[in-house]
Amino acid sequence: MTDLLPLMSYCLLMSGTPGPNNVMLTTSGANFGYRATLPQILGILLGGFVLTLACCLGLGQLFLAWPVAQQVLRIGGALYLLFLAWRLSGATMAQARALPRPLGFTHGALFQFINPKNWLKAVTLASVFMPSGLPPLQAALLVALLSSLMGFPAISMWALFGVAIRRLLEKPAVHRGFNLCMAAALAALALNFLR
Repeated sequence: MTDLLPLMSYCLLMSGTPGPNNVMLTTSGANFGYRATLPQILGILLGGFVLTLACCLGLGQLFLAWPVAQQVLRIGGALYLLFLAWRLSGATMAQARALPRPLGFTHGALFQFINPKNWLKAVTLASVFMPSGLPPLQAALLVALLSSLMGFPAISMWALFGVAIRRLLEKPAVHRGFNLCMAAALAALALNFLR
């Protein structure tokens, strides 16, 4: 079990630090509440599970063989984040509340495949934290499962933070400022991925 502590710590740290998922979950929690954001959280976890499992089973080697593939992924992910930032920067409180629902399960899951931070996490898990002494499939399943289990409370915290600040956002000007800050955070992440 002590062999798994570094793995679990890494997963908690990577899931709990600011990144595209957490910015989007904070925004969704603030605009729609936790219950409405839960499908996106579960989608993020499933997408991360599948990506981590695939990397642990050898997909991460693709980046070693073809570094251009990683660059294409990084650019695609950054452009998508810039698109989200642009949409969020124009959203007013009335527009956000007029939306029928937040990003859902499918969006959360599929986004993981263009999320550069999630790729970094999955490739690192595959290359550094695979437990020895287990058959490859068992080891990959263990790593992917622990990643998801550690990720759930960490990313839920961000959605709950959004819920906690909802009352502060009742004034349109404050809500607009919040959306602009979240859009700026997404844009900064996108630009960082392009470096």
